[in-house]
Amino acid sequence: MSTFPSTQATCILPVKDMDRARRFYGEALGLDAVGGKPDGKFVYRCGGTEIALFPKAEGTKAQHTALSFRVDDIGRSIAALKARGVKFADYDYPDFKTVEHVCVLGSEKAAWFEDTEGNILCLHEDLA
Repeated sequence: MSTFPSTQATCILPVKDMDRARRFYGEALGLDAVGGKPDGKFVYRCGGTEIALFPKAEGTKAQHTALSFRVDDIGRSIAALKARGVKFADYDYPDFKTVEHVCVLGSEKAAWFEDTEGNILCLHEDLA
């Protein structure tokens, strides 16, 4: 039996500038707004997950992917987000290289970008 039987999960991301972050998540990513919460968070829905933007004046700079969105066609998704102003990262390391923003990692393709607050986000497409 699962400890967490609910299918609802919330990812909380720190943001320095709530207005700027809300424009990014609402307009650039096109997520559905749930609304503001009494503690200052602003929540979006993405499938069975909620993404809560939490105001934090100093922000938080994680060196890892904070959130990844599974997509059916990574190329089409990249093109759609680029048309909305999202900038994707490119990497060229001996064991890790992107081609047209995409890296193949075992059983998935992945592409990374940052939100307006420096949080690292990802698109991934399952290959199997």
